[in-house]
Amino acid sequence: MDLITKNDLLAHLEFIAHDLLEGRDTPSRGLDLATLYVSSQLKLWGATPGGDSGKFFQNVPLVGRAMDPEGSSLSIGSTRHAYGEFMATGNATKFEGQAIYVGHGAQAPELGIDPYIGMDIRGKVLVVRGNPPIELLRSAGSKSVDRIAQDGGAAGIIRISTQGADDWQSSVTSSLAASRPRPAWQGAGPGRQARSSISLSPQLGSKLLQGISFDEAKPKGVAINQMISLETKVKDVSPKTQNVVAIVKGSDPELSNEYVGVSAHIDHVGMRSVAPGLDGIFNGADDDGSGTVAVLELAHAFATGRRPKRSIIFIWHCGEEKGLWGSAYFTNNPTVPLKDLTALINIDMIGRSRPAGDTNPKNSVLSGPNQIYVVGSYKLSRDFGDFLQTVNSKNFNLGYSYKYDDPNDRENIYERSDHYNYALKGIPIAFYFDGVHEDYHQVGDEVHKIDFDKMEVVTKTIYASLWELANRTDRVKLD
Repeated sequence: MDLITKNDLLAHLEFIAHDLLEGRDTPSRGLDLATLYVSSQLKLWGATPGGDSGKFFQNVPLVGRAMDPEGSSLSIGSTRHAYGEFMATGNATKFEGQAIYVGHGAQAPELGIDPYIGMDIRGKVLVVRGNPPIELLRSAGSKSVDRIAQDGGAAGIIRISTQGADDWQSSVTSSLAASRPRPAWQGAGPGRQARSSISLSPQLGSKLLQGISFDEAKPKGVAINQMISLETKVKDVSPKTQNVVAIVKGSDPELSNEYVGVSAHIDHVGMRSVAPGLDGIFNGADDDGSGTVAVLELAHAFATGRRPKRSIIFIWHCGEEKGLWGSAYFTNNPTVPLKDLTALINIDMIGRSRPAGDTNPKNSVLSGPNQIYVVGSYKLSRDFGDFLQTVNSKNFNLGYSYKYDDPNDRENIYERSDHYNYALKGIPIAFYFDGVHEDYHQVGDEVHKIDFDKMEVVTKTIYASLWELANRTDRVKLD
């Protein structure tokens, strides 16, 4: 137990919740970095891989759609342009027509702004640059360029990007990634994509508008002496994501074929678009960086310390925030027989404490420094609930609250984290949880707000519980 320290928890969490991991969305490069970090630590400590084909990773199959750059083309006049000079998102689309430049494209007759006076846009391609002021769009009778194009029968809209070169390239790369991925096992084909959007690079846009004069104060559409022909295609893709699974083999020749499980979800909710200088990264330090690094330190303690009689299996699930994807996949495609999994402890948010005197209503259910919610330990097994309480009493005597075991719990906390998929398989579970707080799913869920003293005590309490479970003579009884 002494191997688990608040300093180690802090060191791990500073990486897992760093801005470079971009909120650990599923799937994403940031999540891949997080899973790689965890697997690297497991290798250093000598844990046994518990994923696919002798590896720490268990592939979780997803499906999605992405732009097909090979099948997409743009011609301006007689010149063909490669994907990257233009970019598309959303559904496949195809259109052709003479280009008309209409500035930001919005119409506000009450303000004297109407670039479409005297113009027939039917069958034309509207070329747009920049965004209209919010005040314009709020004025009476105003219309967006999308509405105008639809009502007037325009062939399509092309937006000229105002991004810098690096941001443009990042956007192109994003357009080639899977859009709205979903679990492959939920049925054939990905979900509907968003409406298509076509953009030109700043360089190509400037070339198209070269020599064109446009008065933003008194805008009037300008016909461009060019025909634009565009076709974009999408293709089905299988984006990569994974659970991380590790095993520490038990010391008893017979009982080592049984397992006690401990889990957390390693993903969070990613990023949002914000104005420059604002924070758009959901770091998820508590949700569920705290659980991720707690399970990591539990693996450290069991892999490098004494071995209990039963084996311990450690599982870091992906896609919890998307609908318990990783745990659904593991429980239906287990890497060890589920009949041999005697119990599972799930850790999802154990790092925050409600300080004395806090009157913020958003923190009204946040547990205190010496408290934690234990959810579901009595749902399937009174034996399990009593056992965990006894272990707690012998060690740090945390204040265990069973508030969320109330069958009338309006928040339905019992069904909202990965343990639930194990409970559905008849496996006794317990869910350790500090309670929803003001930074839940907000950009403010950051490392400097974590109570590492509390995290250390809760993690050590869970270690003691796992140790005692793995050394019991009998299995936990279901009732």
